[in-house]
Amino acid sequence: MTEVKTVPCAPAYWDEAKRELMRCDRVLRRLIPKYDGLCLEARGDPFLTLARAIVGQQISLPAADAVWGRLFAAVSEFTPAKVARLKMEKLRACGLSQRKAEYILDLAAHFKQGGVNIEDWQVLDDETVINALTDIRGIGRWTAEMFLIFNLMRPNVFPADDVGLQRAVSQHYFAGEKLTRSELREVGENWAPWRSVGTWYMWRALQP
Repeated sequence: MTEVKTVPCAPAYWDEAKRELMRCDRVLRRLIPKYDGLCLEARGDPFLTLARAIVGQQISLPAADAVWGRLFAAVSEFTPAKVARLKMEKLRACGLSQRKAEYILDLAAHFKQGGVNIEDWQVLDDETVINALTDIRGIGRWTAEMFLIFNLMRPNVFPADDVGLQRAVSQHYFAGEKLTRSELREVGENWAPWRSVGTWYMWRALQP
């Protein structure tokens, strides 16, 4: 078996997940060694994580990165209080749609007013956290799943609606053919209980 090296600052489960995924999955057995030294990194601030996920909804990764860069530069400090003071015109000028701008402002208001209980989420199961998050305007299941992966660092999240994940699975498992939902989920089930890790490597494989 290919040697698995420890990555500094990796999640505690990362090395075990890599070993198991390379053992059970032919595609990941080939892909994982290509990204030696890289791993999932936490976006430590919950507000930042959710705001970035909202920005990335239904657009490509390069487009999301561009909009996020402009938004981040538009405020001196990316905190709920600072973002809540941004005018709609400034948010739209960053490339946000009217609806996404409204979502960002609503999210900032939730955090500013203490309406988000991050500490509670640390001990709740994935579906309970998803249900709590989707009560906030503009946060659907995909956005909640991004939060689970990038903030709470949960190991077994499978964001089946993610376009990048769908494209990567199509390329690497089905020779580029269009996927059915059941085919996608079958691939994901083979990754359990490390579906977040398998998903991360699929995203990585899309990037040059």
